[in-house]
Amino acid sequence: MTPDNPFSQASDLPYGLPPFDRIADEHFGPAFEAGLAEHAAEIEAIAGNPEPATFENTIVALDTSGRLLQRVSSVFFNLTSSDTNPARQELQAEIAPKLAAHSDAIHLNPRLFARVKDLYDRRDQLGLDEESAWLLERTYTDFQRAGAGLDESQQARLRVLNEELSTLSTRFQENLLRDTNDLAVLVEDAAELAGLSDGTIAAAREAAASRGAEGYLLTLNLPTSQPLLSSLESRALRERLFTASISRGNRGNDNDNSAVLARIVQLRAEKAALLGHPNHAAYVISDETARTAEAAVGLLERLAPVAVANARRDAAELQTYLEQDHPGATLEPWDWAFYAERVRKAKFDLDDATLRPYFELDRVVRDGVLHAASRLYGLSFTERHDLPVYHPDVRVFEVFDADGGPLGLFLGDYYTRDSKRGGAWMNTFVDQSHLLGERPVVVNNLNIAKPPAGEPTLLTFDEVTTLFHEFGHALHALVSDVRYPKFSGTNVPRDFVEYPSQVNEMWMLWPEVLANYAKHHETGEPLPQRLVERLEESAQYGQPFATTEYLAASLLDQAWHGLGTEDAVGDVASFEAAALEKAGVAVPAIPPRYRSTYFAHVFSGGYSAGYYSYIWSEVLDADTVEWFKENGGLKRENGDHFRATLLSRGGAGDPMGFFRDFRGRDPEIAPLLARRGLTGA
Repeated sequence: MTPDNPFSQASDLPYGLPPFDRIADEHFGPAFEAGLAEHAAEIEAIAGNPEPATFENTIVALDTSGRLLQRVSSVFFNLTSSDTNPARQELQAEIAPKLAAHSDAIHLNPRLFARVKDLYDRRDQLGLDEESAWLLERTYTDFQRAGAGLDESQQARLRVLNEELSTLSTRFQENLLRDTNDLAVLVEDAAELAGLSDGTIAAAREAAASRGAEGYLLTLNLPTSQPLLSSLESRALRERLFTASISRGNRGNDNDNSAVLARIVQLRAEKAALLGHPNHAAYVISDETARTAEAAVGLLERLAPVAVANARRDAAELQTYLEQDHPGATLEPWDWAFYAERVRKAKFDLDDATLRPYFELDRVVRDGVLHAASRLYGLSFTERHDLPVYHPDVRVFEVFDADGGPLGLFLGDYYTRDSKRGGAWMNTFVDQSHLLGERPVVVNNLNIAKPPAGEPTLLTFDEVTTLFHEFGHALHALVSDVRYPKFSGTNVPRDFVEYPSQVNEMWMLWPEVLANYAKHHETGEPLPQRLVERLEESAQYGQPFATTEYLAASLLDQAWHGLGTEDAVGDVASFEAAALEKAGVAVPAIPPRYRSTYFAHVFSGGYSAGYYSYIWSEVLDADTVEWFKENGGLKRENGDHFRATLLSRGGAGDPMGFFRDFRGRDPEIAPLLARRGLTGA
């Protein structure tokens, strides 16, 4: 790596923001090689230290090693998700197995593990403070779970498994991105788009033009159900769009993910067996707050029958509306959202077309999302136009704490593009750590259709929800107040990480917040009180569908990862159908939120055997919302209490202990059941 490579030294920009304006694709390869070599040398120095193991020279040294590798990885993997290209995809395929091998070289180093184990065995004699003791505990656990206790032949096999798994995960992601782009629906006649808003039609025309096509391009979102299905009046086009959605990754072409995911499942089962677990789900969940796969599945199975019964009731109602338009027709998945929107309009005088003019992106961000954080935590935000970004659409905000002191940077990357994977997520470029003197740099990614230049970006109700949700993750990182980088922000168990983000959704409908941002984009008039009341009245409407499609995906995840080494899968579609039928969630008009071949969360993300975590976390979330309501809602003292006892503590201790510190007791499930209309569960 040459000295002019931007990764050769720490960034001199505020908060360590990467110098995106100086980073080119050719810098990544040399920076990765240098980072791997530097980190390997650091690990060798720790493992080969002739001095007896101490907490500082072993555990702290481990946690603070690999800074160059961390710098390049944080930038590169955000870009491969949010703005990829062929060069980045090629390097990702090359570097992923090297990173897996590097991780193994650390965790399977016998001299290094001997030092960690020595300290762990003497932990009660070391006089460590609470956070340091937890760092030792987690470091030892990580080594054990990575196979440090296996014999040489087992470790050799584990290395092979990890390398192949990293390659397959990358391939799954790349196949899905290509197939998602290839399956976008091109419409030639604007008349077919009846029901869509002028802004949505204009965005579709822009999307087609960006690919050099004439007409209107309907791009695909990550979940099965596409947002446009609720508005398109053409039943034939709705079917075409839905069919494109569920075809991703399973068309028998070069992008087919069937064999890829089957192999991933097989290798994960073998790895779990090597590490002493009956299946991958058992291995993963043993280190989450649920502790056992039986506990996680038990919650899902408890909720499924009531959710499905409620969904079948709703389906019967939607069927009557469908027959008014198409006598003798049967309710299909591409009909559900359209007629649910019609029922919603009839029952509550409410639909997305009515609401969207009041949800303009910039106003929702500034006067909604950021305003709520200001009211609750005393934070303030100043947009910076002088700092480099990795794409022209990205916005940068400097974040200040209640005392006016600098807290970090928040980046918002809101628009969809062909180079961005589907869905919405949060990443960090810099993690907060007192030990390293670093403040957080955080980015939120969404996939909102970009309108033509000069046109407002008007959001659906669901997109507003996603903005608040993802900023909840950002807050978890921004207010992090830990010593060690390992514990920064969202570095918590997977079935706990969604909890703070789901809590943050509550503020979108909180009266003071809603009144501040829900204003007509042309007139500035506030959202009429009758619509506010309708929003509150309709809060439970649609929950049977949403809960059923979510539970179907979660139970499908558990079915795949509940397989052992002796369980063979012949056909992916057949396995999926049988798993849904067995779980009692095979509702013809409600497919899983993700089908297997485009279930990126579990086959190319960090949620394998962990998709249950959203509803597991929602138990905590719903109980927390009750606490806020009982204690006066959007008040600084409430925000300060939540921040001090839980949000700022990241992963620096037992997360359920943090919940008890906040709530004063263990969580209760009743608020979740009431929220989702599942009180019969």
